[in-house]
Amino acid sequence: MDNGLDPIWGLYLLLLGAVATYIPRGLGVFISGRIQSNSPLFNWFGCVAYGLLAGLVARMIVLPIGPLEEASLGLRVLSSVLAVAVYYLSRRNIVLSVFSGVGLLSFGIWLG
Repeated sequence: MDNGLDPIWGLYLLLLGAVATYIPRGLGVFISGRIQSNSPLFNWFGCVAYGLLAGLVARMIVLPIGPLEEASLGLRVLSSVLAVAVYYLSRRNIVLSVFSGVGLLSFGIWLG
């Protein structure tokens, strides 16, 4: 099927994508030596990132969409509490905590 485009356009688009990706990365490497990681601006960005993450997790628990809607609010909250408890009881093992929370949630949905 002929779409009327020269095959070289694919190469041009690939090159454009590479330039659009690697120029900001190169600038980041160039600037990274001058950034102070303990500056107030960096701390602010960290706080904003944690706040956004907390908001997204809270929204997934309280107002879920998709397959998560099948689980009751109580089950979602209980799974989250279990995941946090396992995280702290297992010396901050994130893999074990995620699997325990997802496991309880999956088991609860399967029973329900």
